Amino acid sequence: MEVAAAASSVGAGFGAQLRRAIGFRHSQRRAPSCSCPRSPRPTARLLCGGTARPRGAVAATSGDQRRRQRQLGELEAEAEAGSALGPPRSSPLEVREEMARCFDLVRRLGHGAVYLGSSRVPPTNPHFLQTTELAREIARLLDCTTWTGAGPGLMDAAIQGALEAEKPIGGLKIAKEAGEWTSSAIHPYLPPDTYLTCRFFSARKHGLVDAAVRSSPADRTAVIALPGGIGTLDELFEIMALIQLERIGSALPVPFLLLNYDSYYSKLLDFLNDCQDWGTVAPGEVASLWKVCDGNYEALEYLAEFYNVPAAERNYQISPQLKQHRTSYATN
Repeated sequence: MEVAAAASSVGAGFGAQLRRAIGFRHSQRRAPSCSCPRSPRPTARLLCGGTARPRGAVAATSGDQRRRQRQLGELEAEAEAGSALGPPRSSPLEVREEMARCFDLVRRLGHGAVYLGSSRVPPTNPHFLQTTELAREIARLLDCTTWTGAGPGLMDAAIQGALEAEKPIGGLKIAKEAGEWTSSAIHPYLPPDTYLTCRFFSARKHGLVDAAVRSSPADRTAVIALPGGIGTLDELFEIMALIQLERIGSALPVPFLLLNYDSYYSKLLDFLNDCQDWGTVAPGEVASLWKVCDGNYEALEYLAEFYNVPAAERNYQISPQLKQHRTSYATN
């Protein structure tokens, strides 16, 4: 009896914490400020305000609070009206059809270098500038199409590099990227025939993998993993697993590069070494699946060696410190 009562008490406390954590506003009861055991979260501060006010009254808020309220309102309206991604799939045929459209776009624009990276990195970040430079030089070196998720951040940096190289660009966009509060199926400046907006992540992933496969020695492709978060790690490890299990669908090997700018991935590499010590990863297995590069020159030289590019054609235009200002191609 005592154990059951304790469990019930813990469950009730956890439920209250969960409602506060997710900003559960519609059924949350207003409590006087003196009864609040701790400072509420910003989204709940108006519900646990220090002074009582009549129903329907609006309290003065800071700019950040007003923006957060507006963002939450937009999300609620989107949930009520239906997601911008459309209704949930009603049959596997919808996913299959979208996957076919991704493959058709790849066939039309050509296979090439596929970039995985964060959507949150601003143009002022050194990693943005390094990515722009890398994508420009790889497009020139391999004379290939540049493929990205057609989103902001480092995906946009790779697109800008390809534009500077005046090489083809292809994108497989998802309507909502991490860090963005608004959904949009339209890219701000790419021509509509160069990208496809996907509803399903699975179709998008298949398309990006297909963009990197090699069916003949003339195909020069690569997968370049840039600094990123959960989405990038998801794509990164999926491609690694496909290469490991020889299920990537490529007749010829595909170079896979991990750009360890400023030791961004060093702790991840330490973890993978620990996995080797525990026996969950075979000795030397991870190192055989990709090439870890600390900078752009190392990455370009690796690709040049992989594809036997003559030394006379390795005219890299890279800046050692990347201090120059870069103007975005994007338009508002």
